Amino acid sequence: MSARIVLFGATGYTGGRVAEEMVARGLRPVLAGRDPARLAALADRLGGLETATADVTDERSVAALVGQGDVLVSTVGPFLQLGRPAVAAAVGAGAIYLDSTGEPPFVRQVFEQHGPAAERAVATLLTAFGIDYVPGVLAGALALRDAGAAAVRVDVGYFITGAGRGQAFSRGTLRSVVGTAVEQSHAWRDGALRTEPAGARLRTFDVAGRPRPGVTVGGSEQFALPRLAPGLRTVDVYLGWFGAASQAVHLGSRVTPLLGRVPGAGRALAAVAGFVTRTASDAPSPEALAGMRSHVVAEVFDGTGTLLARTQMTAPDAYAFTARLLAWAAGRAAGHGVRGSGALDPVTAFGLDELTAGAAEAGLVTDLS
Repeated sequence: MSARIVLFGATGYTGGRVAEEMVARGLRPVLAGRDPARLAALADRLGGLETATADVTDERSVAALVGQGDVLVSTVGPFLQLGRPAVAAAVGAGAIYLDSTGEPPFVRQVFEQHGPAAERAVATLLTAFGIDYVPGVLAGALALRDAGAAAVRVDVGYFITGAGRGQAFSRGTLRSVVGTAVEQSHAWRDGALRTEPAGARLRTFDVAGRPRPGVTVGGSEQFALPRLAPGLRTVDVYLGWFGAASQAVHLGSRVTPLLGRVPGAGRALAAVAGFVTRTASDAPSPEALAGMRSHVVAEVFDGTGTLLARTQMTAPDAYAFTARLLAWAAGRAAGHGVRGSGALDPVTAFGLDELTAGAAEAGLVTDLS
């Protein structure tokens, strides 16, 4: 018998897409959020699903969503501000938790702050289970398998092409990006997790026929890949969204950490975030998403800098892929469970072969050229 699935944040843009994909897979999630009227409308449209009202400002209402063995999927962001109650609810109940975050500081919090408590409670936390950062973990794991024991460094790059005209990101995504702008990031360097500014390093990858620059960010790869290959000394994740502006982002990384120490910087950033989100729509434009492709590259090197293995993958637009992958993972976890407790990476939780198959179902294609 499958476990109960609860989707928290169901009426948001990402949450709505996840709900649709769950129903398309034959799942019957409980739709949870703070607006009963919007929940009821969505539940009716998707065939009469159960609903539950919960608000992150009322932690008891979030805790009441799940029981032992349930699967809680959270799309409520920005996660750095709003994500903790859902994680705490899953830990308290001994449930399986998944989320759609792409915020590096929140990823680190889940692994370092909530992971030990989750292991004691026999709960499982699977953070960043979408386009950020499952493809990079998967590509890195596959490249490491090909590279063998000589691997000491992995570089992962994320790129977007063909976004077309119009707004390519939802209001929630923009809020998350702006909200983490002055937060410190992380990297795996010299065999240990290190704190460093986002953008501290810059390099190019060959993607879609030409060199594309990217700057370093934190991800879940820095937690996942050293677990899979304990001999790794360096894991870097590069974000290639900025194109020609990547050099400026890299240079700005020297200033960004100082902003967090400036009195009033948080309020100023909140004002910027408010302006950005007021001028943005809830959903990306269909024109922007229609041609969008997400590219992920993982390259593995030995101690001399020689390239040992390379894996490149392509997915449809980020929101479609994230929704499909979360729906797959929730269904798999509910029906078959996961492999372990605590804060896990996706390969450990599902196994490399199962994750590869699930990501392929969600639209991730391995480039064999």
